Amino acid sequence: MRMSLARRYGFLWITGAFFLISLVGHWVFGWFEYVQDQVTHGQPVEVSQYFVQLARGTLENWQSEFLQLMWQVAGLTYLLYVGSPQSKEGNDRLEDKLDAILRKVDPDGAERLLSALDARYPGRGAGGTFM
Repeated sequence: MRMSLARRYGFLWITGAFFLISLVGHWVFGWFEYVQDQVTHGQPVEVSQYFVQLARGTLENWQSEFLQLMWQVAGLTYLLYVGSPQSKEGNDRLEDKLDAILRKVDPDGAERLLSALDARYPGRGAGGTFM
């Protein structure tokens, strides 16, 4: 059964909606603040000047919050996905421990089971290194 795009990417859609709502809200309330400041100081309200302030404020927020968070989440996720050495250390050690336990518990059948697992999951190691 295939899932709809809305269900499959539900987290993405909700996150995108929150992002757009917050960005539009930032711009709208920024406009009200800009107009009030201009009127208070007797200056003309210029859309081009507002866009300069809007861009500066948006980029400051992006730099301090979004870019840092995006790198921490997306960068770490990518590094774990591609299998950086740091992400493999714990798995390799755990796999070696399990292989050692299996060899101690069932010395005769352990190699058969490990070979079968290696055949079932190719590219995930060669059954550990402990004997």
